[in-house]
Amino acid sequence: MRIIKTNKLPIYSWASEVEKGALEQAIHLAEHPFARRHVCLLPDVHEGFGMPIGAVLATQEVIIPNAVGVDIGCGMCAVKTNIRIEEFDPQTLKNIVLDIKERIPVGFKHHKKRQNLPSHLKNPSGLITKMEFNDIPYQIGTLGGGNHFIEIQKDKDNFIWIMLHSGSRNLGKKVADYYNKEAKKWSKNWENQVLKSWNLAFLDVNSDLGNQYIEEMNYCLQFAKANRLHMLDTVKNIFYDHTQCDFGEMISIHHNYANYEKHFGEWYWIHRKGAISAKKGEFGIVPGSQGTPSYIVRGKGNVDSFMSSAHGAGRVISRREAIRKLNLNSIRSELDKRGIIHSIGKQKDLDEAPQCYKNIDQVIEEQSDLVEPICKLYPLAVIKG
Repeated sequence: MRIIKTNKLPIYSWASEVEKGALEQAIHLAEHPFARRHVCLLPDVHEGFGMPIGAVLATQEVIIPNAVGVDIGCGMCAVKTNIRIEEFDPQTLKNIVLDIKERIPVGFKHHKKRQNLPSHLKNPSGLITKMEFNDIPYQIGTLGGGNHFIEIQKDKDNFIWIMLHSGSRNLGKKVADYYNKEAKKWSKNWENQVLKSWNLAFLDVNSDLGNQYIEEMNYCLQFAKANRLHMLDTVKNIFYDHTQCDFGEMISIHHNYANYEKHFGEWYWIHRKGAISAKKGEFGIVPGSQGTPSYIVRGKGNVDSFMSSAHGAGRVISRREAIRKLNLNSIRSELDKRGIIHSIGKQKDLDEAPQCYKNIDQVIEEQSDLVEPICKLYPLAVIKG
């Protein structure tokens, strides 16, 4: 970890390299009037909107919607099966992938029939969640697009795993957009200290508006987790259709949220944007990219990172640049030779090619004082939106 000095708070960086745009955003965080202690940049850091993705911010008195992001509660779950790849012939894998694509809507698609909601999601109290409630039973159990995925993997002992990455769908974006606009109105008196161009408008956590955002953010966290569990149950049922297997204990985490936590003897609102909690002994998931390994990790409780870790590999080139520059045939050929059932079929799919992301092994190495790698998982099949 290296320390970058600013005019106010220091930046603690676990990344060997930080792109210019992400560093500028980190400096804005460090100079924010309500930021406290220091700002953390993790090895997967890259430029986001307002706050870099792969960063951690501590505040007091206020909460910043753009430091949580638009996909509130985006996160992951993973579960190990008791079957090995030797018991899992290639045609079975292909059939499972086809069934997943048939039964789980991806991209902008939703379910055509209402899905059952868990009881804790049936009575939203916030303005936006109430307005969106009629759509929620159709959105739950859907993957979305971008970097979200369902992946079938194997570990070093050839046991099959299921890993899933998804968020709060359109609900989280609606909540984020509404409260960011309200935050801009509320914090306009601070324009001399928080420039509009920083996109770091904030809400007083003791105000009605601040409390409403926290309540709706927490509802989105619950919805995002329920969304993942709904899909995981579907995938498990598909496995039951094709195999005789059992499943181990699920690991579940989210990486776009704010939480009230005690660090260094004081209470802060810890904003983790593209970052996971890594308390001592806590299990986490750090995925690679399409076609590269992922890791199950265990937190070391490092206080300097506010007990946090990177949430993945982190982008190195933008989606537009990838589509424009990468070679479709060579990337498809490389994944095909490795026997991976992938989701790169057209030029536009190159925005999620492995070359778009940092080396996951390097990410894990750079944060060796934050987490301990427990299990390395290798991709067999990838379903994306």
